[in-house]
Amino acid sequence: MNSDEPQTRISHPRHFVWIVGLALVLLAITLSAFSTMHSQQLLAAEQATSPLQEPDKVCASCHRAIYESYEQSSMARGSGIASANLIEGGFRHAPSEIDYRVFARGGAAWMSYSRPASSDKGELHGEEQLLFYIGSGHRGRTYLYRSGRQWFELPINYYTGRQTWAMAPAYDDAQHMPAPLPVDPNCLHCHTSLTQPTLATARNSYATVPFQQGGVGCGACHGDPAAHLAQHGHGAIVNPAKLDATRLDSVCVQCHLEGDAVVYRPDRSLSQFKPGDNLSDYAVYFVRASQQTGGARATSQFEALLHSACKRAAGDALTCTTCHDPHYDPPREARVAYFRARCLSCHNTPAMATHHAEQPSCAACHMPSRKTIDISHEQVTDHDIERLPAKRVERPTATGREDMVPVAGFAASDRDYGLAYAQLATHGFPGAADEARRRLTAAIANGANDEETEVRLAYLDQLAGHNDIARSLYASALQQNPHGAAALANLAVLDASNRHVQEAIRLLERLVMDDRSQTVPGMNLAWIDCTTGRTHDALAVLLALKHLNPDDPQLREFLGHGNYAGQHCTLPNEASGKN
Repeated sequence: MNSDEPQTRISHPRHFVWIVGLALVLLAITLSAFSTMHSQQLLAAEQATSPLQEPDKVCASCHRAIYESYEQSSMARGSGIASANLIEGGFRHAPSEIDYRVFARGGAAWMSYSRPASSDKGELHGEEQLLFYIGSGHRGRTYLYRSGRQWFELPINYYTGRQTWAMAPAYDDAQHMPAPLPVDPNCLHCHTSLTQPTLATARNSYATVPFQQGGVGCGACHGDPAAHLAQHGHGAIVNPAKLDATRLDSVCVQCHLEGDAVVYRPDRSLSQFKPGDNLSDYAVYFVRASQQTGGARATSQFEALLHSACKRAAGDALTCTTCHDPHYDPPREARVAYFRARCLSCHNTPAMATHHAEQPSCAACHMPSRKTIDISHEQVTDHDIERLPAKRVERPTATGREDMVPVAGFAASDRDYGLAYAQLATHGFPGAADEARRRLTAAIANGANDEETEVRLAYLDQLAGHNDIARSLYASALQQNPHGAAALANLAVLDASNRHVQEAIRLLERLVMDDRSQTVPGMNLAWIDCTTGRTHDALAVLLALKHLNPDDPQLREFLGHGNYAGQHCTLPNEASGKN
């Protein structure tokens, strides 16, 4: 749910964003040979995982019925140990010619991938041990694995509606196995509890495990129970029903609102949100003006609800919990009657009680299921609640300028608008980059010089050819965060393009040492090594990259034939046959 890095991005689903891919290929550089040392030692980490905690069991001593009901809900079962209730299966992905399989072996969960040597794309095989699952299985499920301290999500999902395994969203047509998908704490926040902070080196690096409690626990809605428990149930605890409408809805929409862009307030993140807070103090969500009613996105229910006649008429009297009991998922056979009763609690005239008696499901007519555009193969209930629902059409492609509008009237500054337009620009919308640059320039002039603002503006200036301004902004951002991946990668491009090769090497070494999944910056580092005579260093970097991203076509070409970015450099003989 984070925004995209300000670089050309690898195609990626909405749940795990901020994938770093270096936008600009290093220019050809004629260099004198020189000597430098750079370490190829990669971060080592213990492989053991800790058992998940179950702190909510203490709640059952006083709230037994609620606890037992909630434990059966989708939220409570949103994540856990991978080997528990493993969904085994597999499929062949035709575009990439890869066979994927999820299976149990030796009491553990595994995913294997393979492609025969007869394929024009080259032989491929490997496996990963799966440690945690994400997704209750109500709509789908995927799994997490680790490499050292870094955690990644599988490129495949199980889709319950189709009862089949398939590629993760946005990868249906991928010609190769996708690059590793980083596990971001902002995404984990909505599927897990006791989410752990990341290490400074990379956004998906954790000291041990990325979360300590499976599913969405009681604390996600009720906050820290320490005082409540210390006083044997008489101490303070958050009761969302007693919050004002904005703070009550904030508890729900922290995970049920996405928009077309999300901008976090400086030094804030979604993972820091606590029940009772106002979500707008942490983030502002934007939608394109042409798409304000939502409906097509899987997490756009709140956006759509805001525009419904029900919400406009009822105002603060209608909240998420008017229709949804967070402690209870009605079984399939009871859903129609359950939600019909919710509708009739407001629409309670005698005529309404017999309205379309032949169709007891109010939602079937007024909240039809729509095909989503961001989660393949699934549908979502449309929360527009239209009297006469119109046929939903696909979103238009980027053919004209789009204005960004804050959801729910959240206050937004030049910084917020600028970052939102910068995210829109990564998807090719005309005029978005110019508007982002204008807004961010104004924001920095008014003192908004946080790392993200500087990096975004630096990238836009770099694209516009204002390299001196971009360099200064990247350097300033690295003063705030020495591990900032986008700043390190793009500043290295500027240095290499201006023949400041030692500086570029230093920056790329820092980045690749921090994050082994940085494939393109790593290849740039290997290219410099190779062209300056350190071919064994280059090979070591490429083989380390291959461990995490074995099917990247540029990486395979570089390893197999020494070709990169239209140029050639001969690697040691050890590279032969490695791809």
